Amino acid sequence: MSDEKKSGTPKDSHYARLRRTHRDQNGPAGAPVRRAGPPIAGEAPPDGLVRLYGLHTVRAALDNPKRRITRLMATKNALDRLGVGDPDALPFPVEIVEPRAIDRLLGSDAVHQGAMIEAKPLKPKALSALSDTPLILVLDQVTDPHNVGAILRSAVAFGAGALVTTSRHSPAESGVLAKAASGALEHIDMIEVKNLAAALDEIHAAGFTSIGLDSDGPAVLEGTLSGDRLALVLGAEGKGLRQKTRETVTALARLDMPGAIRSLNVSNAAAVSLYAARRHLDGAG
Repeated sequence: MSDEKKSGTPKDSHYARLRRTHRDQNGPAGAPVRRAGPPIAGEAPPDGLVRLYGLHTVRAALDNPKRRITRLMATKNALDRLGVGDPDALPFPVEIVEPRAIDRLLGSDAVHQGAMIEAKPLKPKALSALSDTPLILVLDQVTDPHNVGAILRSAVAFGAGALVTTSRHSPAESGVLAKAASGALEHIDMIEVKNLAAALDEIHAAGFTSIGLDSDGPAVLEGTLSGDRLALVLGAEGKGLRQKTRETVTALARLDMPGAIRSLNVSNAAAVSLYAARRHLDGAG
């Protein structure tokens, strides 16, 4: 037995037992705390609707005039935190419930913070509707809704005007995606295209320089940024950019990472790339 273990006191052992009991009941540090009782699977939303949840997500949806909400379920505390003073003044039904009622619809794994809406999905725009934004993101078959939601959040934070995805092999709007986006879904144009290579040609014709992010890219990202309109193109986790996409972008570039790990999660790579692109566009790069 080590000297450290020999030096333990009865008081130390008591607190160790308390820590083990807490861990066994609540899971490892940082893990979501599960409510008592068996896990709840949740239910599918009504046809043609999505369920969005979480305080930031719901508040952003309430503030979006384009969002067609059909129902709000919230605890009394969540309504207060959302700033809903008079639920009867809202143009859709509002139900004040206990958290367990929302669990039954979403499943007990959803971190809903006591607020959920049912709403019609936002309709994606066509590429022809692209605004005069100087910065857009293009996703080449990134399918994980957590990653796409995190990318949306960074895109809005750095002032990107649109997120371009393919109509196939990209996640549909969902509560998981919206929660990861933390309200950003309501603040950016979502554009869907059928053929990404053809879309990139159209993006080039609109004056954009497109930069494909690749861990083996021949140049560092900052050295490829040029012009006053930028499209950052990111590929799926693991697979990266497809060959046709690699051949179509203006340039392939890598992030300058001197450490032992040479690649990042796609959502982290998006955030770093957006920061570099914004510095270039603002004249600081």
